[in-house]
Amino acid sequence: MSAPAEGDRADDPLIIQGGMGIGVSGWRLAGAVGRAGGLGVVSGVALETIVARRLQDGDEDGQLRRAFAHFPVAGVAAWALERYFIPGGRVADRPYRPVARLTLAPRPDRERFSVLAAFAEVYLARMAAGGAPVGINFLEKVQLATPAAAYGAMLAGVDVVLVGAGIPSRLPALLDALAGHERVEFPIDVTGAGQARHVLSFDPEALLGLRLPALRRPRFFAIVSSHTLAAYLARDPATRPDGLVIETAVAGGHNAPPRGPLQLDGRGEPVYGARDVPDLVQLRTLGLPFWMAGGYSRPERVEAARAAGASGVQVGTPFALAAEAGLSAPLRQQLLARLRTGELGVRTDALASPTGYPFKVAQLAETLSDPATYSRRRRVCDLGYLRSPYVTPQGSIGYRCPAEPVSAYLRKGGERSQTTGRVCLCNGLTATIGLPQRRPGGDLEAPIVTLGADLDGVQDLLKRHPTGWSAADVVAYLRR
Repeated sequence: MSAPAEGDRADDPLIIQGGMGIGVSGWRLAGAVGRAGGLGVVSGVALETIVARRLQDGDEDGQLRRAFAHFPVAGVAAWALERYFIPGGRVADRPYRPVARLTLAPRPDRERFSVLAAFAEVYLARMAAGGAPVGINFLEKVQLATPAAAYGAMLAGVDVVLVGAGIPSRLPALLDALAGHERVEFPIDVTGAGQARHVLSFDPEALLGLRLPALRRPRFFAIVSSHTLAAYLARDPATRPDGLVIETAVAGGHNAPPRGPLQLDGRGEPVYGARDVPDLVQLRTLGLPFWMAGGYSRPERVEAARAAGASGVQVGTPFALAAEAGLSAPLRQQLLARLRTGELGVRTDALASPTGYPFKVAQLAETLSDPATYSRRRRVCDLGYLRSPYVTPQGSIGYRCPAEPVSAYLRKGGERSQTTGRVCLCNGLTATIGLPQRRPGGDLEAPIVTLGADLDGVQDLLKRHPTGWSAADVVAYLRR
């Protein structure tokens, strides 16, 4: 590989594994990437739901209970096991017991469980990585979940926190405070609030009932799409990240909207132009290490990123299809089969995500990318991670999501046009990892799969590994 880029730290990874949620980037994948020499990253989105459902399925391999045994407050783990653990697993046709939804005033038990779930995921990843660094990825659009999950990850010794899908300017101060177990007031975006300030209060000592030694503060990497946003974050010590991940428009998951008025091409996909291409010369002047993402899943692209001054690359799609990733086995096999025949397509859907951001969707039958499957699904919003707080006409705080039942969204002051084409990513992505909720009448939630649009790297991997590949195979391929 090429020589270190200017500003590289000795511990800067060449390969960062994308933090693909919900649960695709689980602890097994992150651990395998770490063992292979990359930075393994767990997704921090909806961990409470994932852990609660795995406990209800019996925690067959005992790994969650193993992690719980190391949580510093035994009573919290005991409460979680009493509430959710079912020895031998639930009866297959029974729905999962839900976790309370996020609000500005969460119940203490829910917050403690959020801390515990993030702790368990990071603890297991670190054990599987054999001492190698581990990161956790959050979405700025899911602000209400961040303080508790970040604290749980820090209790487990997480090394890097990565945040995208928004402007993560509040994260450096949050991590500074949580390292000292300080009470924080985390600012939350509330629609219709005007100049009024709304915060989520989080007090670790009051929540857990004990004072722990100061924690090691993890590095913070902001995931952005432009040098302009990178410069904005870097200019103030209060918002300055420790590193940057620069995502292009072909990256999987959520993409930044194109700059300027939204235009769609003949396939209904957003049109990106010259203004959306990050200026790497400007990025280098910021003095921060940066990693390129989106279209960097081949060895020659890794070299190109290094030659342009990057410390390395972040890669998602090849890891999402690796054996250790959280995709359900049938979905993974279906994706590999379509790759073999060249029939796998990935569409940038301008409407699917309730966040309003473009979202990459793999086109597969019997998933929510299939119009027939989408139309059969009855709208329901019972997980609520992408709900947005808003000020009601009475002055209180309400929560709404354009993917919820249309009548409910309209009742809450939302516009009908905002509901068109929206997909419940919370339920769809949870189904993608084999944890679908069962609805009245026996129906299971349908999955939705997100991958990057650049499939050249996975096509090359498939030639080398016709029956599939491991995370270590991906790292070795990218480093060659």
